[in-house]
Amino acid sequence: MHPLKPWFSYFWDWWHNIGTIRNSQKRWIYTSFCKNYQLIKFEFLVMGMDKVIEKKKWTTNKILKIAAIAAFVLFILYLLFFRDKRSKLYVDKSQITIATVLADKFQEFIPVDGVVFPRNTIYIDAVQGGFVEKVYVEDGAMLEKGDTILKLSNANMELSLMEQETRIFEAINNLQNTKIGLEQNKFYRQQEIVQFEYQIDQAKIDFERKQKLFEEEVISMKEYEDAKRENDFTLKQLGISIELKKLDSISAATRSQQIDHTMSRMQENLDMLRANLENLFIKAPTDGQLSSFSVEIGETKTAGEHLGQLDMQDGFKLKANIDERYISRVYIGQRAEFDFAGETYLLEIKKIYTDVTNGSFQVDLFFINEQPEQIKRGQTLQLRLSFSSASDAVIVKRGGFFQETGGNWIYIVDQSGDFATKRKIKIGRQNTNYYEVMEGLEPGEEVIISSYDSFGSKEKLVFR
Repeated sequence: MHPLKPWFSYFWDWWHNIGTIRNSQKRWIYTSFCKNYQLIKFEFLVMGMDKVIEKKKWTTNKILKIAAIAAFVLFILYLLFFRDKRSKLYVDKSQITIATVLADKFQEFIPVDGVVFPRNTIYIDAVQGGFVEKVYVEDGAMLEKGDTILKLSNANMELSLMEQETRIFEAINNLQNTKIGLEQNKFYRQQEIVQFEYQIDQAKIDFERKQKLFEEEVISMKEYEDAKRENDFTLKQLGISIELKKLDSISAATRSQQIDHTMSRMQENLDMLRANLENLFIKAPTDGQLSSFSVEIGETKTAGEHLGQLDMQDGFKLKANIDERYISRVYIGQRAEFDFAGETYLLEIKKIYTDVTNGSFQVDLFFINEQPEQIKRGQTLQLRLSFSSASDAVIVKRGGFFQETGGNWIYIVDQSGDFATKRKIKIGRQNTNYYEVMEGLEPGEEVIISSYDSFGSKEKLVFR
């Protein structure tokens, strides 16, 4: 420290405290002090100091000032370039669901609901209309082929049947009489030929006799010529009669066949009329269980009205509704499975109904091997319809995040476990449990799979 500095500081404080001295007196004191200070300084330098002390370039104050300025500049640079500018949201870690990305076998399938139906069903409809006269069985009854289910009554149809039956009988009788007439005509022709043969025989004998007598000149030329003419005439008549018989035989055979065919058709019509009357009795077409049958005595049923169905006891099938988005990926023979009573059962698609109703289409699935004995008609089972075989893939558990992101991004939990950040990903196939990750994630990473509705698409989630 400078040897005069303490004394100078004391003087400076005293100068400011002498408020009672006038300004002119202050100027005199100051002038005298400066002169004396220079004299003292000169005397001090001469008296004993052999070198001048140089002023320090890096003083403590200077260093502190430079450090303060540098710290301020660094703070500004941090705010401008290095500070984390991502939007943040503080969330309660206990309110979210975190899952680990896995490398495992993946199989694409979709869940569909299948309803149990009999493998083969025969529908029972009213062939003829009428009112229900009698019911013989109830819904759920086990029937054999030919068992009567119910009887309908239709008086108008029965009366019409009787009238038609009478007309058919009359027509059949007329055709039978015509056929008999054809047979009689054949015998008439035969009788005519026999008569001509007899006349020819007589004419021939007469002609031969008169020919001898003419040669002996016993009879005249006229008698001989008349006998010859009669013989020739009879022979011609016989030839014509034979030709007519041939024509009649051909015509009679054709007409007889037509009559037989017409009579056969009339008989079939008669049988059909009788069958229509028999159709008033509704009978089981095969063995099976009667279902969907609800008929009361006195009800009127129209022709073609559905009365019930007969479920054949040869197994079951499942009918499933599938979203129309998958119509191009569903094919005959495609496999499905479901779990029931601790066992897994396999099915395959046998029929595809291409009509789309309310955004879905139907398929029929049949059991491949055995089927569960406990299932019942109308029961609903959840199936897994497979679209691919099992293969190695990177997978992540399904969660509510997909509805918000569409599988385009996800929150990745930092290794420290203190926060999570957004990352772009690409989701491929999916099933009821997992998504297949095509890009953006590695096995072992942790992600948030719960709903993102309350996050507002923030870039960073800080856990608390």
